[in-house]
Amino acid sequence: MSIRLELVTPANVHAACDLKVLPEQEAVVAPVVLSLAEAYANRDTAWPRLVYDGEDLVGFVMAAFDPGNPVTAFRCGIWRLNIAADHQGKGYGRFAVDAVAAEARDRGADRITVLWVPHEHGPEEFYLRMGFRPTGEQIGGQVVGELRL
Repeated sequence: MSIRLELVTPANVHAACDLKVLPEQEAVVAPVVLSLAEAYANRDTAWPRLVYDGEDLVGFVMAAFDPGNPVTAFRCGIWRLNIAADHQGKGYGRFAVDAVAAEARDRGADRITVLWVPHEHGPEEFYLRMGFRPTGEQIGGQVVGELRL
């Protein structure tokens, strides 16, 4: 596999917006188009990247790096992770989380956070397998998890 992250560009933005998760996951993760709008509005802190395997677009991850944020859960972490429905279970999500962790380490962080909706089709089990642990906090009905680096 030649998995890598790429910037969102005019050449790939339409493909990024067309990326779809499993139908049952749509209730617990925002579509890429909304994430890109949020990245545009938060361009000083958002870190949106596309996940490719060879020439195939297989996912999207958006992290945020905002060390001065008064909410500790928003200082360094994953805002979104969308893996295309037909590419789930192949290691792309793990690759994306590892890439965010590497970027966070390069920026001097000692942890990353993620929020997830408690839902039967939500990503909780995935994040727990990745080593995230609930902090005991909830924000907007979402569980806050952290991964120590």
